[in-house]
Amino acid sequence: MDNRSEAAQYSVVLPLVYLLGSISWGYMLLQWKMGVDVRQYGSGRTGMSNVLRTGGVKSAAVVFALDIAKGVVAVLIARTVIGTPAAEVSAALIAMAGHNWPVFLQFKGGRGILTALGGLVVIAPLAALIATATFLAVAGLSRYISLGSVIGVTIGAISVVVLADVRSDTNIIYGVIATAVIIWQHRDNIHRIRDGSERRIGQSATKVE
Repeated sequence: MDNRSEAAQYSVVLPLVYLLGSISWGYMLLQWKMGVDVRQYGSGRTGMSNVLRTGGVKSAAVVFALDIAKGVVAVLIARTVIGTPAAEVSAALIAMAGHNWPVFLQFKGGRGILTALGGLVVIAPLAALIATATFLAVAGLSRYISLGSVIGVTIGAISVVVLADVRSDTNIIYGVIATAVIIWQHRDNIHRIRDGSERRIGQSATKVE
C-alpha cells in the first residue's frame, strides 16, 4: 500500500470512528426512557456510571454494553480497512475522544473508560480482562466506580507493557495515552474522593443546580 492510499484510508476511517464514538448512548437512552437529560444530573456526564445513578441498573447495563461496543467496532473498522496496529490504536483513541467530546452534544460526553476498554478488548484481550477484574474488585470493595475505573485502567496499561504477547510500541502508546486521558477526565472525582464527597455505588444522582 502506498502512502497516499493509506492516508486516504485514514481520512475516511478516523472521522467515521470519531462520529461513532460521539453517539452518546447514555444521553439517548434516558431521553427516550425517562424524558430526562442525563447531563443535568449527578456528574453531568453521559457515561454508564451517571446513567446508573440517574436511570438505574437496567439502563446502565445497556449503556455498558453499547459503550464498549463503540471501541470494539472502531478497532475492527480500522483492522478491516487499513489493517495495521497503528491504525487500530489510532481508531480506538479517536473513538474514545468522540465519546468524551461528542460533536452531537456540544463536546460534553463521558470519561472514556468503556469505549477505551472496548478498544483494548480487540487489541489486547488479556489486558482488557485484567483491567476489568481490577475495576470490579476495587469498585466492589471501595464502592467508588471512579476509583475502580482509574485503578483498573492503570493496571490495564501496565499489563500491556508487562505481557509479552501484546507488548508493542503501538499498544504501549495506546495504554499510556488512554490512561492519561481517563485519569484527567476523572480529576474532579479524585478531588471528591479525597474530600469525602464522591458518590458511592447505590447513591442516586441529584439534579445539577
